Amino acid sequence: MKVAEKVTIVTGGGAGIGAALAAALAVAGAKVVVADLDEAAALAVSEQINAAHPGSTVGVGADAADTVAITGLIALAQQHFGPVDLYFANAGIVGAPGLDVTDDDWDRSLDVNLRAHIRAAKLLVPQWIERGTGYFISTASAAGLLTQIGSATYSVSKHAAVGFAEWLSVTYGDNGIRVSCLCPMGVNTKLLYAGRDSGAELGAAATRAVVSAGDVLEPGEVAEIVLAAVDAEQFLILPHPQVLDMYRNKGADYDRWLRGMRRYQSSLLTETH
Repeated sequence: MKVAEKVTIVTGGGAGIGAALAAALAVAGAKVVVADLDEAAALAVSEQINAAHPGSTVGVGADAADTVAITGLIALAQQHFGPVDLYFANAGIVGAPGLDVTDDDWDRSLDVNLRAHIRAAKLLVPQWIERGTGYFISTASAAGLLTQIGSATYSVSKHAAVGFAEWLSVTYGDNGIRVSCLCPMGVNTKLLYAGRDSGAELGAAATRAVVSAGDVLEPGEVAEIVLAAVDAEQFLILPHPQVLDMYRNKGADYDRWLRGMRRYQSSLLTETH
């Protein structure tokens, strides 16, 4: 799909990958609703992009996990630009490390990292089927293919996000609905360092694991990779190609992979002392 002249929504657009996606989309000629829970951040990103590409974006504060808010985003896009063509479900949170997290922690992680995607798809897919076209782009994580040392809420919710994106593609791919799933490792955003900054041993190990597993990419690099994948209508987007080899090794011998991950986690925890 060519994004020029298309109407897009980017959640989590106030910083990181979301802000970079919004900027790259505008450069490519798309119209963009930049949404973020932090309204000031969304407005600032939109203003910066519009300075270079006047009228290409509108910023708004919104909870991407709230159905009413998502409905509002779709209506805002329609009002300013027209029907939504692409939805970038990019907002995400890390979650606390360890098993001792509350039900509220689990609910919030599942809401933001998974149910936000489900709620957006429920609103958009019927419209897209009627029009015969639409594109859903899910920001998951390499943790959704492998795992995440430290945060169970992050690992589980990102696995679920990958699973939902797969299901969308299988179920609606023959109805003109394209789906892509972004699964990066380390990207230079606040989210990458949230584990380290949590003060917990497992959190610090989580950040160390991601940083040591491969290059830490800049958000702009990831955005360019995403747009190239959208142009090619590619489902699995891996900014770190080595993730595919890791995924194959996991599937080839699950027990060996689990033993290796336990050893790796032990080594990371030793480094924290």
